[in-house]
Amino acid sequence: MPASRPILVATTALAPTVWGTTYIVTTEFLPPDRPLLTALLRALPAGLLLIAMTRVLPRGDWWWRAPVLGALNIGMFFPLLFLSAYRLPGGVAAVLGAIQPLLVAGLTRTALRENVPIHRVLAGIVATVGVSLVVLRANAALDVIGIIAGIVAATGMATGLVLTRSWGKPSGVGDLALTGWQLTAGGLMIAPVAFAVEGMPPALDAAAVGGYLWLGLVGTAAAYTLWFRGISRLPAPQVSLLGTLSPLTAAVLGWLFLDQSLSPLQLIGFALALGATVAGQLPPPRRTRVRASTQSV
Repeated sequence: MPASRPILVATTALAPTVWGTTYIVTTEFLPPDRPLLTALLRALPAGLLLIAMTRVLPRGDWWWRAPVLGALNIGMFFPLLFLSAYRLPGGVAAVLGAIQPLLVAGLTRTALRENVPIHRVLAGIVATVGVSLVVLRANAALDVIGIIAGIVAATGMATGLVLTRSWGKPSGVGDLALTGWQLTAGGLMIAPVAFAVEGMPPALDAAAVGGYLWLGLVGTAAAYTLWFRGISRLPAPQVSLLGTLSPLTAAVLGWLFLDQSLSPLQLIGFALALGATVAGQLPPPRRTRVRASTQSV
């Protein structure tokens, strides 16, 4: 890989690593039973801030492309993710999210007509198994609505990731502006649903304000900018594998700060998922690259 490629991978990996803090911040600092409010306050203020900073608005086809990406990556994904998490205890929601690399690989192959290196497909399978071992419990409850929400959320974000890679960016528009468009569009979609379902926001104490600032500024504005930057420069299947770092980070934080133990089987799953994620960042064998370039001629 070129010298800059590992740095790009590392900075992109910061995004799902920061997203892994969402669980502990939500449970320890934020008002209970307000998932839509949390989604709204993560997305809309961060999006408006980035637009104010860049002073760049969509133009041409991006007046409809930005809302489409905003819906898939933010507006649809956040509420469905929280719905899935609330209705699927035992880590089932995390496992459904972990199938995203496989969905991205399939969409890349069918929609973009791009070959996906077999080692990244295998890495996606191993990572899903590893995450399952880390987060699943024997008494995990299954709920049809929660399962459907989790699958649709993972499919929607996988589609958004592939479309982000396919559409790229309009000329002269930076990563901050493109991220701001998507967060604002997604936040505006979440707002009416949040107020209709959860009503007016409750009074917030200092801990809640700090939690929302962390999720909005670091976990959303900064993290999504790094994420979309990586998507625009790296193969979609490679980037999607980095999403595995989110549940792994959540597991580590739970062990460090919430006295949640990790069994030997969970540690094996952790090693499998982390190893698969790292393996998925490696370039394909030279023979595979030569064959792919030959087929594209």
